[in-house]
Amino acid sequence: MREEPREGHTVGRAVSAARVRDAARRDARSFGRAARAVWWGPGRERELLVQSLKAAAAALLAWLVAQVWLGDPMALMAPWVALVLVQATVYSSLVQGARQFTAMCIGALVASGAQAVTGDTTGALALSVPVLVLLSNWPRFGDQGIYAATTAVFTIATGTVSAVAVGHRLGQAALGAVIGVAVNALVLPPVHLRDVRKNLAALARETGEVLRAVAGDLREGEWDAQTAARRLDASVRLGRRVEALRSARGWSKESLRLTSGVLRALHRVPAGAVPPEEEDERFARVTGHVTALTRTLAVAADEDRTPAAPDAEVLRCYAELLELIGDTCRAEADRLLDAGARTDPLLDERTDRVMRDLHTRLQDGLREHAGQGAARTTVLGTLLLQAENLWADLDPGARDDDDHRARDACR
Repeated sequence: MREEPREGHTVGRAVSAARVRDAARRDARSFGRAARAVWWGPGRERELLVQSLKAAAAALLAWLVAQVWLGDPMALMAPWVALVLVQATVYSSLVQGARQFTAMCIGALVASGAQAVTGDTTGALALSVPVLVLLSNWPRFGDQGIYAATTAVFTIATGTVSAVAVGHRLGQAALGAVIGVAVNALVLPPVHLRDVRKNLAALARETGEVLRAVAGDLREGEWDAQTAARRLDASVRLGRRVEALRSARGWSKESLRLTSGVLRALHRVPAGAVPPEEEDERFARVTGHVTALTRTLAVAADEDRTPAAPDAEVLRCYAELLELIGDTCRAEADRLLDAGARTDPLLDERTDRVMRDLHTRLQDGLREHAGQGAARTTVLGTLLLQAENLWADLDPGARDDDDHRARDACR
Protein backbone atom coordinates (compact mmCIF):
# COMPACT_ATOMS: atom_id res chain seq x y z
CA MET A 1 0.00 0.00 0.00
CA ARG A 2 2.85 2.33 0.72
CA GLU A 3 4.51 1.61 -2.63
CA GLU A 4 1.54 2.78 -4.73
CA PRO A 5 1.78 6.48 -3.92
CA ARG A 6 5.52 6.29 -4.42
CA GLU A 7 5.08 4.65 -7.82
CA GLY A 8 2.38 7.14 -8.80
CA HIS A 9 4.64 9.98 -7.76
CA THR A 10 7.44 8.55 -9.89
CA VAL A 11 5.16 8.19 -12.90
CA GLY A 12 3.93 11.74 -12.43
CA ARG A 13 7.45 13.09 -12.35
CA ALA A 14 8.32 11.10 -15.49
CA VAL A 15 5.29 12.56 -17.29
CA SER A 16 6.20 16.07 -16.19
CA ALA A 17 9.79 15.58 -17.33
CA ALA A 18 8.56 14.29 -20.70
CA ARG A 19 6.35 17.37 -21.13
CA VAL A 20 9.27 19.64 -20.31
CA ARG A 21 11.45 17.84 -22.86
CA ASP A 22 8.73 18.08 -25.50
CA ALA A 23 8.30 21.80 -24.81
CA ALA A 24 12.06 22.30 -25.03
CA ARG A 25 12.17 20.43 -28.36
CA ARG A 26 9.32 22.54 -29.74
CA ASP A 27 11.05 25.73 -28.66
CA ALA A 28 14.32 24.55 -30.20
CA ARG A 29 12.60 23.69 -33.48
CA SER A 30 10.83 27.06 -33.47
CA PHE A 31 14.13 28.83 -32.87
CA GLY A 32 15.75 26.83 -35.66
CA ARG A 33 12.96 27.73 -38.10
CA ALA A 34 13.28 31.39 -37.18
CA ALA A 35 17.06 31.30 -37.64
CA ARG A 36 16.70 29.65 -41.06
CA ALA A 37 14.06 32.20 -42.07
CA VAL A 38 16.45 35.02 -41.15
CA TRP A 39 19.17 33.41 -43.25
CA TRP A 40 16.99 32.59 -46.27
CA GLY A 41 15.67 36.06 -47.02
CA PRO A 42 13.49 39.04 -46.08
CA GLY A 43 10.55 38.35 -43.81
CA ARG A 44 9.07 38.93 -40.38
CA GLU A 45 11.91 37.11 -38.62
CA ARG A 46 14.59 39.23 -40.25
CA GLU A 47 12.63 42.40 -39.49
CA LEU A 48 12.44 41.40 -35.81
CA LEU A 49 16.19 40.78 -35.75
CA VAL A 50 16.93 44.16 -37.34
CA GLN A 51 14.61 46.01 -34.96
CA SER A 52 16.14 44.24 -31.94
CA LEU A 53 19.66 45.13 -33.01
CA LYS A 54 18.59 48.72 -33.67
CA ALA A 55 17.08 49.00 -30.18
CA ALA A 56 20.28 47.68 -28.61
CA ALA A 57 22.39 50.04 -30.72
CA ALA A 58 20.19 53.02 -29.77
CA ALA A 59 20.56 52.22 -26.07
CA LEU A 60 24.34 51.84 -26.37
CA LEU A 61 24.65 55.08 -28.32
CA ALA A 62 22.53 56.95 -25.77
CA TRP A 63 24.72 55.62 -22.95
CA LEU A 64 27.91 56.67 -24.72
CA VAL A 65 26.58 60.17 -25.38
CA ALA A 66 25.15 60.69 -21.89
CA GLN A 67 27.80 59.01 -19.72
CA VAL A 68 31.02 59.08 -21.72
CA TRP A 69 30.64 62.26 -23.74
CA LEU A 70 28.50 64.44 -21.43
CA GLY A 71 29.62 62.78 -18.19
CA ASP A 72 26.14 62.97 -16.66
CA PRO A 73 25.83 60.93 -13.43
CA MET A 74 22.16 60.26 -14.20
CA ALA A 75 22.81 58.77 -17.63
CA LEU A 76 20.57 55.73 -16.99
CA MET A 77 17.48 57.53 -18.27
CA ALA A 78 18.86 58.09 -21.79
CA PRO A 79 19.53 54.43 -22.79
CA TRP A 80 16.33 53.31 -21.08
CA VAL A 81 14.18 55.68 -23.13
CA ALA A 82 16.12 55.06 -26.35
CA LEU A 83 15.67 51.31 -25.97
CA VAL A 84 11.89 51.37 -25.69
CA LEU A 85 11.38 53.95 -28.44
CA VAL A 86 12.66 51.82 -31.30
CA GLN A 87 9.11 50.92 -32.22
CA ALA A 88 7.60 48.99 -35.12
CA THR A 89 7.22 52.16 -37.22
CA VAL A 90 8.83 55.60 -37.25
CA TYR A 91 5.46 57.24 -36.71
CA SER A 92 4.76 55.16 -33.61
CA SER A 93 8.24 55.98 -32.28
CA LEU A 94 7.43 59.69 -32.49
CA VAL A 95 4.01 59.32 -30.92
CA GLN A 96 5.22 57.00 -28.17
CA GLY A 97 8.21 59.25 -27.51
CA ALA A 98 5.98 62.28 -27.01
CA ARG A 99 3.67 60.34 -24.69
CA GLN A 100 6.53 58.85 -22.70
CA PHE A 101 8.33 62.15 -22.25
CA THR A 102 5.11 63.80 -21.09
CA ALA A 103 4.48 60.99 -18.60
CA MET A 104 8.04 61.26 -17.28
CA CYS A 105 7.74 65.01 -16.81
CA ILE A 106 4.52 64.58 -14.86
CA GLY A 107 6.04 61.76 -12.76
CA ALA A 108 9.17 63.74 -11.91
CA LEU A 109 7.23 66.89 -11.01
CA VAL A 110 4.66 65.05 -8.86
CA ALA A 111 7.43 63.12 -7.08
CA SER A 112 9.33 66.31 -6.35
CA GLY A 113 6.19 67.97 -5.00
CA ALA A 114 5.33 64.96 -2.84
CA GLN A 115 8.85 64.87 -1.41
CA ALA A 116 8.72 68.59 -0.65
CA VAL A 117 5.36 68.27 1.12
CA THR A 118 6.11 65.16 3.19
CA GLY A 119 9.88 65.39 3.61
CA ASP A 120 9.94 61.61 3.83
CA THR A 121 10.65 58.94 1.20
CA THR A 122 7.87 56.58 2.30
CA GLY A 123 5.36 59.37 2.63
CA ALA A 124 6.29 60.75 -0.79
CA LEU A 125 5.82 57.33 -2.38
CA ALA A 126 2.48 56.83 -0.62
CA LEU A 127 1.29 60.25 -1.75
CA SER A 128 2.45 60.25 -5.37
CA VAL A 129 2.43 56.68 -6.69
CA PRO A 130 -1.32 55.91 -6.30
CA VAL A 131 -2.23 59.12 -8.08
CA LEU A 132 0.24 58.48 -10.91
CA VAL A 133 -0.80 54.85 -11.38
CA LEU A 134 -4.40 56.00 -11.68
CA LEU A 135 -3.32 58.72 -14.13
CA SER A 136 -1.44 56.14 -16.23
CA ASN A 137 -4.80 54.75 -17.35
CA TRP A 138 -5.60 57.98 -19.18
CA PRO A 139 -6.19 56.96 -22.83
CA ARG A 140 -4.10 59.84 -24.17
CA PHE A 141 -1.01 58.23 -22.65
CA GLY A 142 -1.62 54.97 -24.49
CA ASP A 143 0.64 52.29 -23.01
CA GLN A 144 3.22 54.87 -21.92
CA GLY A 145 1.32 56.14 -18.88
CA ILE A 146 3.04 53.76 -16.48
CA TYR A 147 6.30 55.70 -17.00
CA ALA A 148 4.85 58.49 -14.86
CA ALA A 149 4.72 56.17 -11.84
CA THR A 150 8.08 54.49 -12.51
CA THR A 151 9.80 57.85 -12.94
CA ALA A 152 8.36 58.98 -9.63
CA VAL A 153 9.64 55.84 -7.91
CA PHE A 154 13.16 56.32 -9.33
CA THR A 155 13.14 60.01 -8.45
CA ILE A 156 12.09 59.49 -4.85
CA ALA A 157 14.17 56.33 -4.27
CA THR A 158 17.42 58.03 -5.29
CA GLY A 159 16.75 60.80 -2.79
CA THR A 160 17.55 63.54 -5.29
CA VAL A 161 14.44 65.59 -5.96
CA SER A 162 15.96 68.99 -6.40
CA ALA A 163 15.18 71.13 -9.42
CA VAL A 164 18.64 70.38 -10.84
CA ALA A 165 18.21 66.62 -10.43
CA VAL A 166 14.77 66.66 -12.02
CA GLY A 167 16.10 68.75 -14.88
CA HIS A 168 18.92 66.25 -15.41
CA ARG A 169 16.48 63.33 -15.58
CA LEU A 170 14.17 65.04 -18.02
CA GLY A 171 17.11 66.14 -20.13
CA GLN A 172 18.40 62.58 -20.27
CA ALA A 173 14.94 61.32 -21.16
CA ALA A 174 14.73 63.84 -24.01
CA LEU A 175 18.20 62.82 -25.19
CA GLY A 176 17.24 59.14 -25.18
CA ALA A 177 14.02 59.89 -27.05
CA VAL A 178 15.84 61.83 -29.76
CA ILE A 179 18.44 59.08 -30.20
CA GLY A 180 15.85 56.28 -30.25
CA VAL A 181 13.64 58.00 -32.82
CA ALA A 182 16.62 59.02 -34.94
CA VAL A 183 18.07 55.50 -35.04
CA ASN A 184 14.68 54.05 -35.96
CA ALA A 185 14.08 56.64 -38.68
CA LEU A 186 17.54 56.79 -40.23
CA VAL A 187 18.83 53.23 -39.95
CA LEU A 188 16.78 50.86 -42.12
CA PRO A 189 13.37 52.40 -41.32
CA PRO A 190 10.86 49.60 -40.67
CA VAL A 191 8.44 49.02 -43.54
CA HIS A 192 5.57 46.55 -43.25
CA LEU A 193 4.49 45.88 -46.82
CA ARG A 194 4.95 42.15 -47.32
CA ASP A 195 2.37 41.31 -44.63
CA VAL A 196 -0.45 42.82 -46.70
CA ARG A 197 0.35 40.71 -49.76
CA LYS A 198 0.87 37.56 -47.68
CA ASN A 199 -2.38 37.99 -45.74
CA LEU A 200 -4.35 38.75 -48.89
CA ALA A 201 -2.91 35.71 -50.68
CA ALA A 202 -3.58 33.53 -47.63
CA LEU A 203 -7.17 34.76 -47.50
CA ALA A 204 -7.69 33.90 -51.17
CA ARG A 205 -6.09 30.47 -50.77
CA GLU A 206 -8.03 29.57 -47.62
CA THR A 207 -11.27 30.70 -49.28
CA GLY A 208 -10.53 28.36 -52.18
CA GLU A 209 -9.79 25.51 -49.78
CA VAL A 210 -13.10 26.00 -47.97
CA LEU A 211 -15.01 26.01 -51.26
CA ARG A 212 -13.22 22.89 -52.49
CA ALA A 213 -13.88 21.13 -49.19
CA VAL A 214 -17.59 21.95 -49.41
CA ALA A 215 -17.60 20.76 -53.04
CA GLY A 216 -15.97 17.46 -52.05
CA ASP A 217 -18.56 16.83 -49.33
CA LEU A 218 -21.45 17.58 -51.68
CA ARG A 219 -20.03 15.43 -54.45
CA GLU A 220 -19.53 12.43 -52.15
CA GLY A 221 -22.96 12.84 -50.60
CA GLU A 222 -21.46 13.22 -47.11
CA TRP A 223 -23.29 16.42 -46.26
CA ASP A 224 -24.99 16.19 -42.86
CA ALA A 225 -25.53 18.52 -39.91
CA GLN A 226 -22.09 17.77 -38.41
CA THR A 227 -20.25 18.34 -41.69
CA ALA A 228 -22.27 21.49 -42.33
CA ALA A 229 -21.34 22.88 -38.90
CA ARG A 230 -17.66 22.12 -39.51
CA ARG A 231 -17.63 23.88 -42.87
CA LEU A 232 -19.55 26.81 -41.42
CA ASP A 233 -16.92 27.18 -38.70
CA ALA A 234 -14.22 27.14 -41.38
CA SER A 235 -15.96 29.93 -43.28
CA VAL A 236 -16.37 31.98 -40.09
CA ARG A 237 -12.62 31.66 -39.49
CA LEU A 238 -12.12 33.42 -42.80
CA GLY A 239 -13.54 36.49 -41.10
CA ARG A 240 -10.62 36.45 -38.67
CA ARG A 241 -8.27 36.29 -41.63
CA VAL A 242 -10.00 39.40 -43.01
CA GLU A 243 -9.35 41.17 -39.71
CA ALA A 244 -5.68 40.16 -39.88
CA LEU A 245 -5.52 41.57 -43.40
CA ARG A 246 -6.99 44.88 -42.26
CA SER A 247 -4.52 45.03 -39.38
CA ALA A 248 -1.63 44.43 -41.79
CA ARG A 249 -3.00 47.14 -44.06
CA GLY A 250 -3.02 49.55 -41.12
CA TRP A 251 0.61 48.70 -40.26
CA SER A 252 1.56 49.18 -43.90
CA LYS A 253 0.04 52.66 -44.01
CA GLU A 254 1.62 53.68 -40.70
CA SER A 255 5.07 52.43 -41.68
CA LEU A 256 5.02 54.77 -44.70
CA ARG A 257 3.97 57.83 -42.72
CA LEU A 258 6.82 60.36 -42.48
CA THR A 259 9.13 57.99 -44.38
CA SER A 260 7.56 57.25 -47.75
CA GLY A 261 9.46 59.95 -49.64
CA VAL A 262 12.84 58.88 -48.30
CA LEU A 263 12.13 55.19 -48.79
CA ARG A 264 10.96 55.66 -52.36
CA ALA A 265 14.06 57.70 -53.11
CA LEU A 266 16.13 54.79 -51.82
CA HIS A 267 14.01 52.35 -53.88
CA ARG A 268 12.99 50.46 -50.74
CA VAL A 269 9.31 50.85 -51.63
CA PRO A 270 8.78 49.82 -55.24
CA ALA A 271 5.65 50.93 -57.01
CA GLY A 272 2.92 48.36 -56.61
CA ALA A 273 4.60 46.77 -53.59
CA VAL A 274 1.23 46.60 -51.86
CA PRO A 275 -1.96 45.41 -53.61
CA PRO A 276 -4.58 48.16 -53.84
CA GLU A 277 -6.97 48.51 -50.95
CA GLU A 278 -9.87 47.58 -53.23
CA GLU A 279 -8.52 44.01 -53.19
CA ASP A 280 -9.15 43.85 -49.45
CA GLU A 281 -12.77 44.85 -49.88
CA ARG A 282 -13.23 42.48 -52.81
CA PHE A 283 -12.07 39.45 -50.85
CA ALA A 284 -13.98 40.58 -47.78
CA ARG A 285 -17.12 40.38 -49.94
CA VAL A 286 -16.03 36.96 -51.24
CA THR A 287 -15.62 35.58 -47.71
CA GLY A 288 -19.03 37.01 -46.82
CA HIS A 289 -20.60 35.12 -49.72
CA VAL A 290 -18.83 31.90 -48.64
CA THR A 291 -20.16 32.31 -45.10
CA ALA A 292 -23.69 32.90 -46.40
CA LEU A 293 -23.37 29.86 -48.68
CA THR A 294 -22.22 27.50 -45.92
CA ARG A 295 -24.87 28.86 -43.57
CA THR A 296 -27.56 28.09 -46.15
CA LEU A 297 -26.26 24.53 -46.50
CA ALA A 298 -26.12 24.17 -42.71
CA VAL A 299 -29.76 25.24 -42.43
CA ALA A 300 -30.76 22.82 -45.21
CA ALA A 301 -28.97 19.96 -43.41
CA ASP A 302 -30.75 20.64 -40.12
CA GLU A 303 -33.65 18.23 -39.76
CA ASP A 304 -35.40 20.59 -37.35
CA ARG A 305 -35.58 23.40 -39.91
CA THR A 306 -38.12 23.82 -42.71
CA PRO A 307 -35.74 24.30 -45.72
CA ALA A 308 -34.78 21.04 -47.40
CA ALA A 309 -31.64 20.19 -49.32
CA PRO A 310 -31.91 19.86 -53.13
CA ASP A 311 -31.58 16.48 -54.86
CA ALA A 312 -28.19 14.74 -54.81
CA GLU A 313 -27.73 15.14 -58.56
CA VAL A 314 -28.28 18.88 -58.37
CA LEU A 315 -25.88 19.13 -55.41
CA ARG A 316 -23.19 17.29 -57.38
CA CYS A 317 -23.62 19.79 -60.18
CA TYR A 318 -23.36 22.61 -57.65
CA ALA A 319 -20.22 20.97 -56.25
CA GLU A 320 -18.58 21.23 -59.68
CA LEU A 321 -19.42 24.91 -59.73
CA LEU A 322 -17.91 25.49 -56.27
CA GLU A 323 -14.78 23.56 -57.17
CA LEU A 324 -14.19 25.80 -60.18
CA ILE A 325 -14.67 28.91 -58.06
CA GLY A 326 -12.27 27.45 -55.48
CA ASP A 327 -9.67 26.94 -58.22
CA THR A 328 -10.12 30.56 -59.21
CA CYS A 329 -9.48 31.66 -55.61
CA ARG A 330 -6.27 29.66 -55.47
CA ALA A 331 -5.19 31.14 -58.81
CA GLU A 332 -5.80 34.58 -57.33
CA ALA A 333 -3.53 33.65 -54.40
CA ASP A 334 -0.75 32.61 -56.78
CA ARG A 335 -1.17 35.85 -58.71
CA LEU A 336 -0.88 37.93 -55.54
CA LEU A 337 2.25 36.15 -54.39
CA ASP A 338 3.88 36.48 -57.80
CA ALA A 339 2.76 40.13 -58.04
CA GLY A 340 1.79 39.57 -61.65
CA ALA A 341 -0.54 37.73 -63.97
CA ARG A 342 -2.06 34.38 -63.15
CA THR A 343 0.07 31.35 -63.83
CA ASP A 344 -2.72 30.00 -66.07
CA PRO A 345 -4.02 32.93 -68.15
CA LEU A 346 -6.74 30.74 -69.73
CA LEU A 347 -8.21 29.71 -66.38
CA ASP A 348 -10.82 32.49 -66.39
CA GLU A 349 -11.90 31.66 -69.93
CA ARG A 350 -12.23 27.93 -69.28
CA THR A 351 -13.86 28.47 -65.93
CA ASP A 352 -16.37 30.94 -67.32
CA ARG A 353 -17.30 28.55 -70.15
CA VAL A 354 -17.83 25.62 -67.79
CA MET A 355 -19.62 27.82 -65.28
CA ARG A 356 -22.11 28.95 -67.90
CA ASP A 357 -22.88 25.33 -68.73
CA LEU A 358 -23.25 24.40 -65.06
CA HIS A 359 -25.32 27.50 -64.47
CA THR A 360 -27.74 26.43 -67.18
CA ARG A 361 -28.01 22.96 -65.68
CA LEU A 362 -28.66 24.42 -62.25
CA GLN A 363 -31.35 26.67 -63.67
CA ASP A 364 -33.01 23.61 -65.13
CA GLY A 365 -32.80 22.00 -61.71
CA LEU A 366 -34.31 25.10 -60.17
CA ARG A 367 -37.31 24.90 -62.52
CA GLU A 368 -37.75 21.20 -61.67
CA HIS A 369 -37.57 21.93 -57.94
CA ALA A 370 -40.21 24.62 -58.33
CA GLY A 371 -42.76 21.86 -58.85
CA GLN A 372 -41.55 19.90 -55.79
CA GLY A 373 -42.18 22.54 -53.16
CA ALA A 374 -41.05 25.96 -52.04
CA ALA A 375 -38.51 24.73 -49.47
CA ARG A 376 -36.17 23.00 -51.93
CA THR A 377 -36.59 25.76 -54.49
CA THR A 378 -35.69 28.41 -51.91
CA VAL A 379 -32.49 26.61 -50.88
CA LEU A 380 -31.31 25.98 -54.44
CA GLY A 381 -32.13 29.54 -55.50
CA THR A 382 -30.17 30.93 -52.53
CA LEU A 383 -27.19 28.69 -53.30
CA LEU A 384 -27.25 29.71 -56.95
CA LEU A 385 -27.37 33.39 -55.98
CA GLN A 386 -24.36 33.03 -53.66
CA ALA A 387 -22.37 31.27 -56.38
CA GLU A 388 -23.19 34.08 -58.80
CA ASN A 389 -22.12 36.66 -56.20
CA LEU A 390 -18.82 34.83 -55.72
CA TRP A 391 -18.10 34.69 -59.41
CA ALA A 392 -19.09 38.33 -59.91
CA ASP A 393 -16.46 39.42 -57.36
CA LEU A 394 -13.78 37.02 -58.58
CA ASP A 395 -14.26 37.74 -62.28
CA PRO A 396 -14.87 41.44 -63.05
CA GLY A 397 -16.23 40.53 -66.50
CA ALA A 398 -18.92 38.41 -64.91
CA ARG A 399 -20.63 41.48 -63.47
CA ASP A 400 -21.74 42.53 -66.92
CA ASP A 401 -23.62 39.26 -67.33
CA ASP A 402 -25.43 39.32 -63.97
CA ASP A 403 -28.54 41.05 -65.30
CA HIS A 404 -28.82 38.57 -68.18
CA ARG A 405 -28.46 35.61 -65.83
CA ALA A 406 -30.99 37.01 -63.42
CA ARG A 407 -33.51 37.49 -66.24
CA ASP A 408 -32.87 33.93 -67.48
CA ALA A 409 -33.42 32.53 -63.99
CA CYS A 410 -36.81 34.23 -63.77
CA ARG A 411 -38.11 32.82 -67.06
